[in-house]
Amino acid sequence: MRVLLIEDDRMIGAAVEQALKDAAYAVDWVMDGETAIQAAKVETYEVALLDLGLPEIDGTEVLRRLRASGRKLPVIIVTARDSIDDRIGGLDLGADDFLVKPFEMRELLARMRAVLRRQGSGSSPTLSNGKITLDPATREASFSGETTIVTAREFALLQALLTRPGTILSRTDLERQIYGWNEEIESNAVEYLIHTLRKKLGALAIRNVRGVGWMVDRPS
Repeated sequence: MRVLLIEDDRMIGAAVEQALKDAAYAVDWVMDGETAIQAAKVETYEVALLDLGLPEIDGTEVLRRLRASGRKLPVIIVTARDSIDDRIGGLDLGADDFLVKPFEMRELLARMRAVLRRQGSGSSPTLSNGKITLDPATREASFSGETTIVTAREFALLQALLTRPGTILSRTDLERQIYGWNEEIESNAVEYLIHTLRKKLGALAIRNVRGVGWMVDRPS
């Protein structure tokens, strides 16, 4: 899943970016409000992490513009501002959650999972098409009675497929869910991840549609 990280503090931003990548998210990190607004126009994100104390255009104005544009992008405010007025103001502007710095990454990741579940079809913490089950909290994948731990990028690819079962996703579709703007992508990266997932889960777990892409079956 692709995340828009909006944070002007380089040390905090770098730490959060790395933690998100380790947790299997593709991350685009921007450091000012105007760039954030433009990024949201040209890319599709599953969630945005928004600092309020940004240069030039502050976080509240970014949130106001995002909501005025009609975009349903989930937004979690992550800020050092801890007054009740800041929290109420952010939530009333349309934020989906509010987290005060300093925080533990485990809590941020849990809040992201909760927001993404609310945006989906239910409250279940796992993704499943009835054959494959994927647990975002533990990174465990199950298929045909076999359970295995997948790597961060294997998880990101499998998550993309399970989010849209029955839909063929191209190499470009999958790369967008695995890699951020500044990450180098090897030409056979997706094929390699498909290969390693099939070795762990079984050859029938992921279907190849020759010349088009890959898919997992719809729930029966």
